Amino acid sequence: MKYVIGVDYGSDSVRSVLVSEEGEEIASSVHYYQRWKEGKYCNPAKQQFRQHPLDYLEGLESTLKAVVDELPAEERANVKAISVDTTGSTPVAVNAEGTPLALTPGFEENPNAMFVLWKDHTAIKEANEINDLARSWGGPDYTKYVGGIYSSEWFWAKMLHVLRDDESIQEAAYSWAEACDWIPYALTGEKDVTKMKRSRCAAGHKAMWHEEFGGLPSEEFLTKLDPLLAGVRERLYEDTYTSDVAAGTLSKEWAEKLGLTEEVVIGVGAFDAHMGAVGGNIKPNYLVRVMGTSTCDMIISPEDEVGDNLVKGICGQVDGSIIPGYIGLEAGQSGFGDVLAWFKNVLMGPFKDAVMASNVISDDKKAALIEEAEDSMLARLSEQAMAIEGDTGITALDWVNGRRTPDANQMLKAAIEGMDLGSDAPRIFKALVEGICFGSKLIVDRFREEGVRIDGVIGMGGVAKKSPFMMQTLANVLDMPIQVSESLQTCALGASVFAATAAGMFESVDAARESMASGFESEYKPQPEQVEAYKAVYDRYKSFAGVMEERIMKNA
Repeated sequence: MKYVIGVDYGSDSVRSVLVSEEGEEIASSVHYYQRWKEGKYCNPAKQQFRQHPLDYLEGLESTLKAVVDELPAEERANVKAISVDTTGSTPVAVNAEGTPLALTPGFEENPNAMFVLWKDHTAIKEANEINDLARSWGGPDYTKYVGGIYSSEWFWAKMLHVLRDDESIQEAAYSWAEACDWIPYALTGEKDVTKMKRSRCAAGHKAMWHEEFGGLPSEEFLTKLDPLLAGVRERLYEDTYTSDVAAGTLSKEWAEKLGLTEEVVIGVGAFDAHMGAVGGNIKPNYLVRVMGTSTCDMIISPEDEVGDNLVKGICGQVDGSIIPGYIGLEAGQSGFGDVLAWFKNVLMGPFKDAVMASNVISDDKKAALIEEAEDSMLARLSEQAMAIEGDTGITALDWVNGRRTPDANQMLKAAIEGMDLGSDAPRIFKALVEGICFGSKLIVDRFREEGVRIDGVIGMGGVAKKSPFMMQTLANVLDMPIQVSESLQTCALGASVFAATAAGMFESVDAARESMASGFESEYKPQPEQVEAYKAVYDRYKSFAGVMEERIMKNA
């Protein structure tokens, strides 16, 4: 039996899955980033979210060792490949060797020398400047393949913001790398950043790379944007690679750490949701929703169906970004599970303070009570919300972290209206869930308005598997059945599909997917009465969203 390993970097943790060539999950391991858990290098009030590369390396070593150790020593030579997915856009400044600056002397505690996480929105100003210039400079509109709006969540805006913010980074940064490019590069042990194989997925969706433009935006465009970008383009890349291609093989150092051979193939990386879509058994013209802290919504369509159609307000359409041979289209919500986590924290904050100040119970019991409440809070709210009949009259916007699509705008803020003295926590929670689902419907509506076919919906990720209330509400709002992937680790499983393809175990990603990808554990079907009832509530949501967006932008 041959084996591969898929590694999935999420917002809070990294997990590795050891998978057989038949798709059986042999072992898995999860590592939570210690520094991130402690809240280091982040400032939510400024929308700053940074992650230290040591968190990534420590998690990589811990989880890879754990899954490899599940194999008898004599079988470890049968591990043939490792592929990696990460959040994105999550770029970092690197030196000429491709080492993140936070791993070099003098930058160890500098947040600007660390990975700028996808949810970092410090670059709103820079994103707006990119959009203004793309429409006015007289050359190609480099945003045309990324929905026509460049986001503060993406590569160039984040790079420019960090360079403007920190003169020491200006002087020390030779190049920049996405996390999904750097992790495979680190595994190969390469020390020349010009040899780093760059992901088509990351470059096309977040860095405005396209063959029509000869690669990245031109030097003229970038220097018009800011002279600080002079010379950066030539130190980045021209070519990009789909994830069925090998980035190299495992270095001697990593092979010795893990007890594997140096012949293990390391695949080209990609973003977590894109590989997750493959792990969840994506099919042409099916909307795949990877639902966690945020969502990423993906569709693959044959090139002859997409043609010259440029879908407005999404996160890009890129040849081969999900599966080679198809156009990958991406959209998503900046806040999904994060909306519910925010509400839980609002309720839990005063509760924790009251418990810790109590003189009635011991410190051990205080800690146990708080832990029990945190673990059960959302489940209890879901049960209570599910029992509420009819319209609560409350409307909630899901913009706690801005809006990703349709039409990216990270300046937007969430809002709730329609509350009265009867608006208790379950009713507010129900409105928040409905607001999340209405945000999802806006995405579906935009795809359809732009001529993209959607034949069905596939759900995956923690929210899809753990929240029946959310999934049933979503099925009712979308008026479409939703199949839920069986695997809890669809992103890591998808990475293993690409690992097997890069190692030559299958002739194509589609062949590997058919053999290895997840099946479905459940299906949520629309309830006709609820479908009809939600139409009026959705109209109210859209009206409220329009009013609030106009007000926010007027006062910006």
